[in-house]
Amino acid sequence: MLQRNDNPERQRTRARDVRASIRSGTWRQQTSGLTPGIVQGNVAIVPAAYAGDFEAFCNANDRPCPIIAKSKIGDPMLPALGADIDIRTDLPMYNVYRNGALENEVHDITSLWQDDLVTFVFGCSFSFEENLIAGGVPLHHIDAGVSCPVYLSSIDTTPVGPFFGKLVVSMRSFTPADAERADAITSRYPLLHGGPIHKGDPAAIGIADLNAPDWGDVVPVPEGEVPLFWACGVTPHVVLMNAKLPFCMTHKASHMLVTDLLTSQMAAA
Repeated sequence: MLQRNDNPERQRTRARDVRASIRSGTWRQQTSGLTPGIVQGNVAIVPAAYAGDFEAFCNANDRPCPIIAKSKIGDPMLPALGADIDIRTDLPMYNVYRNGALENEVHDITSLWQDDLVTFVFGCSFSFEENLIAGGVPLHHIDAGVSCPVYLSSIDTTPVGPFFGKLVVSMRSFTPADAERADAITSRYPLLHGGPIHKGDPAAIGIADLNAPDWGDVVPVPEGEVPLFWACGVTPHVVLMNAKLPFCMTHKASHMLVTDLLTSQMAAA
């Protein structure tokens, strides 16, 4: 169960300990609920030749792709997110794509690194889950120790250059009263996907079966609860595959980059 911890230095120490465990290969699992109070990030790594169009796509679709950091060309370090962060080693699992197809899932991309690569990091909804729990809003997937379900919707993103595709969404269900609170709480964090983009009938956004997620885990919706859907940072995976880049990499869904940033720093003024 995710537990609240209001001491910023302890939160950052925990984040660094988690990254060290990931870097050493000790932790290779999903990261939901792992670092309360700390921002986790979705990751996309693309060749510099495509980085301009990709950044423009992200800016045109900032609900699923809210950029919180971008690396220098060829530089695997992300000092704005944490002094020791090395994107080649600090994710529990990476997806490797070639020509639009998933080629492999790996724990370390040091041997795959190239001097022309640019890393983009996007805020992740895992980061605001502690705030929901602190606000008295329970999360079924956290209680079950699994990741929230994620679906490919029928909602189009705004295309830019070679980048296009459908919006990917994450789902969490609540009682009607808690749904209103969840909306209000998460809307304060636009860099962590903000509030939900859809409430209620999943068929209205092209989801036929909530018990058949495309990513994440099955989390049943109790009778009387309302499913809420948030824009999700897995959207770039779909978009990058559609673009058929010769080579690119992402985090594996639910296996996020743990940063040193505090969720409280992401709240809108």
